[in-house]
Formats: sequence, C-alpha cells, structure tokens
Amino acid sequence: MPLYIRDDQVDDLAVRFMKLIGAKSKTDAVRMALMAQFEAVSNQKPLLERLEPILKRADDLGPTDPDFDMRKFTDEMWEDA
Repeated sequence: MPLYIRDDQVDDLAVRFMKLIGAKSKTDAVRMALMAQFEAVSNQKPLLERLEPILKRADDLGPTDPDFDMRKFTDEMWEDA
C-alpha cells in the first residue's frame, strides 16, 4: 500500500529526513523514523524504575534530621567565605 502524505509540513520533514539519512524514498525514511521511535518508546522504562537507583542512594544516606536549620547552615557557610 502506498504512503500518501497530505500535510505539506510533514511531507517536508519526510523529504529532509530522507536526505539526512540517505534513504532511497520518503517511505523508507518514514519507515526508519517510525521504527526508531517505536524502539525508543518500547524500551523506555517507567519513571519509578528509572528513579530506583537514586532513591536507593538517598535511603543509604539515612534519615534526615528534622531539626536541621538550612538557613543557619547556609549563613555559617557564607561567613567562612
């Protein structure tokens, strides 16, 4: 089945991409772009899964001090400068 692109902007993007990657046709260019995007989305991990290493590192640091005064800490740090 042939590929018909009725939107001029999409057609222009397909032509530019075709030239950029050296594809033989717009159909090949669109196929390659869709395959790459499909692969990228399929391999995308959920946010929580991507955050797991960071959350583990935070847990390894231990609990926060509820009495910690960030303003006092910052003021003292700048006094030494």
